[in-house]
Amino acid sequence: MTVSIHPSVDNGIKQGSKDFAGGTLTCKCTDKPVKVSVKSQVLHNHACGCTQCWRPKGVLFSVVGVVPRDKITVTQNADKLKVVDTAATIHRHACKVCGVHMFGRIENTKHAFHGLDFIHSELSTESGWSPPGFAAFVSSIIEAGADPANMGAVRSRLKQLGLEPYDCLNPPLMDALATHAAKQSGVLKA
Repeated sequence: MTVSIHPSVDNGIKQGSKDFAGGTLTCKCTDKPVKVSVKSQVLHNHACGCTQCWRPKGVLFSVVGVVPRDKITVTQNADKLKVVDTAATIHRHACKVCGVHMFGRIENTKHAFHGLDFIHSELSTESGWSPPGFAAFVSSIIEAGADPANMGAVRSRLKQLGLEPYDCLNPPLMDALATHAAKQSGVLKA
């Protein structure tokens, strides 16, 4: 039996377009959907197993990437958005009606990822978005109800798809976080 990871990767990962410049994200509401314009290709796209990211019902992983904060504009029905958890590092702006997370924003200006917004490019009908390049927080799917006995099969399927599984972020992003922390503490010069 093949393990289902996410509908956007289960049948193989489609490569993005190098000239792709963004699109429109739309929530799942049939009446007055929230629309968000993204004027950038997605960066650091990954399959995420954390329990905080939005994912379609019944799916093991979300697919989430980042774009520069200044490339995001809510163009329709912004009044339907609400931050899911104001105490969380990432303020996930979700539709109050359908629950879809339209974008996540880090407000802490001292955070290494401040200036990047988290999006789910699957909410766009445009093709050309960069595909996920790795899987993060893989073991966290257990916290969302996945059977721990199936984790070997999950990791095997991720590798088969070309998504190296990590229980954190991938090494370049972990290095970026550690470098930022070292500069903030004075261990490294800015």
